[in-house]
Amino acid sequence: MKNLLPRRIKTISEFHQYRTLPPPKHPLISLIDFTQIQPNTDGSDDYFVQEFYSISLKRTSNMKIMYGQQQLDFDAGVLFFMCPQQVLNIQYSASENKASHTGWLLLIHPDFLWNTSLGKTIKNYEFFDYAVNEALFLSEKEELILLNIMDDIQDESNCSIDKFSQNIIVSQIETLLNYSERFYQRQFITRQKSSHQTLRQFISYLDEYFDREDIINEGLPSVKAIAASMQMSPKYLSGLLTSLTGKTTQQHIHDKLISKAKEMLFTTTLTVSEIAYELGFERTQSFNKLFKSKTNLTPLEFKKSVKDSN
Repeated sequence: MKNLLPRRIKTISEFHQYRTLPPPKHPLISLIDFTQIQPNTDGSDDYFVQEFYSISLKRTSNMKIMYGQQQLDFDAGVLFFMCPQQVLNIQYSASENKASHTGWLLLIHPDFLWNTSLGKTIKNYEFFDYAVNEALFLSEKEELILLNIMDDIQDESNCSIDKFSQNIIVSQIETLLNYSERFYQRQFITRQKSSHQTLRQFISYLDEYFDREDIINEGLPSVKAIAASMQMSPKYLSGLLTSLTGKTTQQHIHDKLISKAKEMLFTTTLTVSEIAYELGFERTQSFNKLFKSKTNLTPLEFKKSVKDSN
């Protein structure tokens, strides 16, 4: 029976010990060949949370990866990212000893990025919050580009540490992340069928939500709730929508809200306060402010303009 709490791995050295690997050459950064990592000898699953960043490209078989509530087969190579404090659950099959593992794993402790430009901007790379089923599928050309960068990181890590080492490695990591960001945008475009299905599902969700009679009690839909219903992370959903429509999830929610408000102002005798309440606003002032920011008119001004035009 699996432990209720995940194992906590605080340092990269602890990770090496956990995986029965030789000690890392640098305590704050390590590049690991997946062929060196073996599953637990007792056949148990891996269930842990780590306190450092990881970037992983892996191909394997006879294994399921659980990341949050999502599952993914790793028969094909994918690139995925984890930030500190995220939980990973690796489930092995009975034939795991027949599995072949290829790829690499880059571990980066936050202290390695301390007082560097990347330390200040790494949280801007939203894919560290993407779930594994939203991982990056690489073309052969893209994979080769990243492998070359990893080779550079490995070469620099194996050199004698000097005052230039950290800046050089951080620069290489930043290049890796920038390429990954480009490749994610490519994936949104090349997987258009799947992406547009997601867009249709999202629009359908909003239509149904704003047509509900109990929206007064539920309030406005949150980005987190919508993403959860679509089995995505909020940041991935927003990134996908932005790539397809130029608007974030929150902007789509507001647009749908304003559209519904206009309809109610035009077709009902409800007051502005009543409409705001019907749409889940606790304060009419908040509704008025949002409406004007989207239309350059207050709700009353909009209602009057509609009447004047008829």
